[in-house]
Amino acid sequence: MSTLIFKADLLTRQADAEHRPDLWPCPSPFVASLTVGPEHMDEFGHTNNTVYLVWMQAVAALHSKHLGLTFDDFVALGSGCVARHHDIHYKRPSFAGDTLWVATWISRNEGKTDMLRQYHFVRASDLATIATGSTQWVCIDMNTGRPKRQPPEFLSAYRVTSINNPDADTAADTQ
Repeated sequence: MSTLIFKADLLTRQADAEHRPDLWPCPSPFVASLTVGPEHMDEFGHTNNTVYLVWMQAVAALHSKHLGLTFDDFVALGSGCVARHHDIHYKRPSFAGDTLWVATWISRNEGKTDMLRQYHFVRASDLATIATGSTQWVCIDMNTGRPKRQPPEFLSAYRVTSINNPDADTAADTQ
């Protein structure tokens, strides 16, 4: 079920790219790779902007799985994460055939109802930053859909990796 919703199968972990301080604005992000396909192109001949949002959600799901939490775990815990706010900054276009590395990390989690996850897209061939972004995720009760305090399993898994926020001037509100 989680593959259909979160499309984590679109990406593959790229562990060798994780330890590249020259690429990432944080010391040890989770990095996955993907290949841009013709189905991702728009009328302008580059990756459509909405596709990046799908990839952000996919790398978040893959990272969550790596940390030990899948959608099935959300159901069992009765707690899940939904997006309150997405923010994407497009720096350069990407094209069919490009391999992109997508880094993600948790930059804020005070243990309440929400957390902030950062993303950084780099084209593998020239190491150019393609896009950066963030998502404010909110913990909800899976039965009611209402926000709730994160359970201990979330606090253990979703620890802050770096407070560095490359787009701090326009990042999600921290309410």
